[in-house]
Amino acid sequence: MKMFWFIPTHGDSRYLGTSKGARVADFNYYRQVAIAADTLGFEGVLLPTGRSCEDSWMVAASLIEATRQLKFLVALRPGLVQPVQSARMAATLDRLSGGRLLVNLVTGGDPDELAGDGLFLPHAQRYALSEEFLTIWRQVLEASHEGEAVDFNGDLLQVKGGKLLYPPVSRPYPPVFFGGSSEPAHELAAAQVDTYLTWGEPPEAVAQKLADVKARAAARGRTLQYGIRLHVIVRETEDEAWRAAAELVQHLDEDVVAAAQAKFASMDSVGQRRMAELHKGRFNKANIREGLEIAPNLWAGVGLVRGGAGTALVGNPQQVADRIKAYADLGLAYFVLSGYPHLEEAYRFAELVFPLLPLAVREKLTAPALTGPFGEIVANHDVPAAPRLAAAS
Repeated sequence: MKMFWFIPTHGDSRYLGTSKGARVADFNYYRQVAIAADTLGFEGVLLPTGRSCEDSWMVAASLIEATRQLKFLVALRPGLVQPVQSARMAATLDRLSGGRLLVNLVTGGDPDELAGDGLFLPHAQRYALSEEFLTIWRQVLEASHEGEAVDFNGDLLQVKGGKLLYPPVSRPYPPVFFGGSSEPAHELAAAQVDTYLTWGEPPEAVAQKLADVKARAAARGRTLQYGIRLHVIVRETEDEAWRAAAELVQHLDEDVVAAAQAKFASMDSVGQRRMAELHKGRFNKANIREGLEIAPNLWAGVGLVRGGAGTALVGNPQQVADRIKAYADLGLAYFVLSGYPHLEEAYRFAELVFPLLPLAVREKLTAPALTGPFGEIVANHDVPAAPRLAAAS
């Protein structure tokens, strides 16, 4: 079980869908979130891509010196950069960070956004492009360890003598993550990627997706790892957690929700359509759980206005830990999490939930041992007693 956090390069706030409670999301803030994640023991952070975000590669590179062990799951969109140049960027970032690069392949699901970036291929062809792109990318990086060149002649991409002089630290190449819900996406995952990511659907739906990808991978003699992308709203009591969820959307109005849903409906992403089907645009500010709690402690309210991952685990620490363990029981190893605002919620989640995860996970998450007391000294004399934690399996 590997726990990841998120660098909010498309902005951060205390509330969704409004400028109220917004904060400046700049380098200093990204650095704070990254240092928090690194210090708390998160394995890595996801850096998103798209026109709404700062460039994922530039931000990741800027955070190398601010962190020590943190891995960077950097989003990569095929078709915007040639595959050999992209492989060179990956090798450089992996080398400069000491092998801390992971790559998240993002085919893209918004034709308008992609057109603005100069990519006009329809859905099926984008996956064909991704397949050829990733084939070249992997081969060039793998061949770089032996100083060899790569030729490739595909329907959409061609390379002659593609070569890297500086290989990555990771062998054979930085691990590739990928998420998608369509049949072409599952085929691509089964054939080429190392870790398949799903958005936070109910456990039964996640189990079905994993079974399909596993079967396709097994038919090729491959074994993948699996992960999930979720938001988290955890508080010391369940009531507090649901009040925090209500506060997150308290400034939303129906017009904002309707506009966001209309935009999502124009996309050709199967995953985005599945997210929208979870909530169907329903929003009752007086009862945010109505129609939006789609499984125990799984809330679809974030997806009313946020594209991509639109569900959150909401509850007290034990409830959230139990839901995470239930997903882990399905075979998920990676948990890519986030919360609003991302700096404070990184600390809150780590402090409340990490102690309730299985022992092996807790030991892996433990930050470097520090001597001395933890917590403010009482009356300038007494060391505060450590709380008793319930045993976790």
